[in-house]
Amino acid sequence: MVAEDDAKQAELVRRYLEHEGHTVTVVADGRAALDGVRHREPDLLVLDVMMPRADGLDVVRILRAESREVPVLMLTARSTEDDLLLGLDLGADDYMTKPFSPRELMARVRTLLRRNRRPTGPAAAPGPVVVDDETLSVGALRVDPVRHEVSVGGTPVVCTPGEFRILAAMATEPDRVFSRQRLLEELHGFDKYISNRTVDVHIMHLRKKIERAPRRPARLITVFGVGYKLTDPAKTDPAKTDPAKADPAKTGSAKTDPTRTHPTREKARDASSST
Repeated sequence: MVAEDDAKQAELVRRYLEHEGHTVTVVADGRAALDGVRHREPDLLVLDVMMPRADGLDVVRILRAESREVPVLMLTARSTEDDLLLGLDLGADDYMTKPFSPRELMARVRTLLRRNRRPTGPAAAPGPVVVDDETLSVGALRVDPVRHEVSVGGTPVVCTPGEFRILAAMATEPDRVFSRQRLLEELHGFDKYISNRTVDVHIMHLRKKIERAPRRPARLITVFGVGYKLTDPAKTDPAKTDPAKADPAKTGSAKTDPTRTHPTREKARDASSST
């Protein structure tokens, strides 16, 4: 669905999307966009910010309040950092400022469809497939991309939308090193107003939530000069057990059984008996 009140702009976007094999519905105001999504949720909503009846920010706010997970790519003439971050904080998946390159727009559409595992038509590039009832597992870490739930060793972990997107992206390919730029693309699509520091902050917060010792991470590892990878602690060092799976009775220090005879004393007593 394309929600754009500029008829020429809407027609341009529609033609490019149809050229790549998508079926496109065009609406010209925010309320029509809300009604359309409620009636038949599209695979993607390309949403202009400045529209009559309800602007794009209100549309996103309402859709997310209704727990609708339709991916949203916002288009706007606004270009300040605050405007961009507001749209993303409200729940938009990507943000492009006008004027934009139609080819770049199509690339971002493909990325969003691939990321949300809802490919339609030849424009959908191949990627890791997540079955609706499948949970991604990396050691004791569980990531449910459908219910947006995370747990470690059965204990629920509350993540922000940004943290969840990073974790879900990395959980689809354990042990793969993700650059900061790649993680930004997985989050929102690259944007000049968002820095690599954004990823670092998300990683720091995630470590506090999923690591036993955040300053000595065993799951979310830094690969210096490259980026980050998500791994199973037991796989990194087979001699160690994933802390979330560890059995205290087995991992604790062994205690001496007072009823057992010390081997050295046993030998000494045998020698004394024989003499």
